[in-house]
Amino acid sequence: MDATDAPAHRSPLLSRPGAVAASGPDGGVALHHGDPVHEQRALARGRGVVDLSHLGVVTVSGPDRITWLNTLSSQLLLGLEAGAATEMLLLDVHGHVEHAPAVQDDGERTWLVTEAADAQALAAFLDKMRFMLRVEVEVRTDVAVLGTAAGGWARLTPQILTWRDPWPRTAPGSTHYGPPDAEHPGTEIHRGLTLVPRSDLAAVVDAFCAPPADGGTAGRLAGTWAWEALRVEAWRPRLATEVDERTIPHELDWLRTGVHLSKGCYRGQETVARVVNLGRPPRRLVMLHLDGSDHLLPDPGADVRLGERSVGRLTTVVRHEELGPVALAVVKRSVPADAVLDAGGVAAAQEIVVDPAGTTDVRPAERPGAGLLRRDLRP
Repeated sequence: MDATDAPAHRSPLLSRPGAVAASGPDGGVALHHGDPVHEQRALARGRGVVDLSHLGVVTVSGPDRITWLNTLSSQLLLGLEAGAATEMLLLDVHGHVEHAPAVQDDGERTWLVTEAADAQALAAFLDKMRFMLRVEVEVRTDVAVLGTAAGGWARLTPQILTWRDPWPRTAPGSTHYGPPDAEHPGTEIHRGLTLVPRSDLAAVVDAFCAPPADGGTAGRLAGTWAWEALRVEAWRPRLATEVDERTIPHELDWLRTGVHLSKGCYRGQETVARVVNLGRPPRRLVMLHLDGSDHLLPDPGADVRLGERSVGRLTTVVRHEELGPVALAVVKRSVPADAVLDAGGVAAAQEIVVDPAGTTDVRPAERPGAGLLRRDLRP
């Protein structure tokens, strides 16, 4: 969705005192409610709740739903247990990311949570691929999404389900282009998406924010500023921001939670396998620490430059309550890891997310076919 488009959704929580509207992919909900620093602290401690009611929700029901979604997806979904949280990528024939929904089955239907601008397109794609299978696809406008972290979802009632983000724990059958799980900054950041009846949205938030009966700390309504700050801290890619028409999962380290490397055929699998085997994805995700001395931040989409050369683009820009002004960007893999970059006119130091070497622990020790170059051709 173009940032200048009017949002199709406007949350009733935006009418509350202090609410400042977000824009771009989060249009229709609050950027913050007057105090983004304390909102982020509350969120990180399990005492904040974020209105994400603009996000899209799609359900797939019917007895063939799991096996059918498995054939379309980069993720191994066979044997998915009710309540287990995962995510899948739907790629085009060239391996570019088209959809990236959160996935959870409740035993009767599979719930898919995606971007506000993606729900209709995702449902249309799935509906087109049904053929004669016993599945039904529905966009659920009667369901709203709330975001919490650090176990805060336990305070949300009534709820339909909570999807606990698996990022960045590398799933069985996958691999990573960034650091091992134990060294990844996202390991200690536990975020969840809770689905609630849309008609109960305000009441659920009010109950969360009310002082507990045991005299504990009251909850706090937070905005997407806080939610995005935690995501950037965790180096977590997002469809609406880090993905463009050329994105392959390797560039964003998205294999670790979104791709199973031996599940069988799906659209785009050839590209996934080829890049894993040969290495060197053309671009890489990086976190940038921005010079905040001028108190101005560049806009998402701005050029990232090395000297006079454009080497990438900013994808997400936030002010983090501890890290200060930081951003995610996608840059050419060849950019030196120690280079100081210019991000929309602001000096930026890199923190490596995807290894510039562009290899993983499952890459063959020798490139396929390399032995042919060393054949002894003497008679």
